Amino acid sequence: MSSSLPNGTNLKLLLIGNSSVGKSSLLLRFTDDEFLSDEETSATIGVDFKVKSIEIDGRKYKLSIWDTAGQERFRTLTSSYYRGAQGVVLVYDVTSRQTFDELLKWFKEIDTYCGEGVVKIVVGNKVDKEFSRQVTTAEGQAFAQRTGALFVECSAKTKMGVPEAFEELVKQILAKPGLWSKLPTTTPATAPIKLEEQPSGWVGGCSC
Repeated sequence: MSSSLPNGTNLKLLLIGNSSVGKSSLLLRFTDDEFLSDEETSATIGVDFKVKSIEIDGRKYKLSIWDTAGQERFRTLTSSYYRGAQGVVLVYDVTSRQTFDELLKWFKEIDTYCGEGVVKIVVGNKVDKEFSRQVTTAEGQAFAQRTGALFVECSAKTKMGVPEAFEELVKQILAKPGLWSKLPTTTPATAPIKLEEQPSGWVGGCSC
């Protein structure tokens, strides 16, 4: 794979999926190599993001990874953050059939808000809870194949598969020049919406 992007180029990635599938835990594991238990995690309210540098084939890229709340009341708030994304991580919980069945809803949002050709990866999280599994690996693979997405199973708790998921996503983005040929090489000024900036009366979020 070859890329003409200079070192330090910024790529925008999104984490989407139902509440409590572990989006924030995946992000924390990838960016800070840390894991917090359900009791220790704070709710994602609206949109948050972290920045992580990654090296692919000798070149460094800056990833702006946006973590979106999974609850319906935040959908209109977060939809604008799909704009300009080159990659999307769709997360489900392998121990929750409902979170897998509702992936189609999230794919529809991608079709609505993202540019054509955005790279997608379906991630089955929480494989450390194998004894509680409700969605098989074969089901996840088949769904990803039908929807034209990459696929990986991982565990934010044990780190299994987490770095590989993001690295593969970035590699596929770099293999599609149409996604990054007009990118600026600096980090965008867009900032996440803070709690105090949200409409009055909005409280809570998802334990992602």
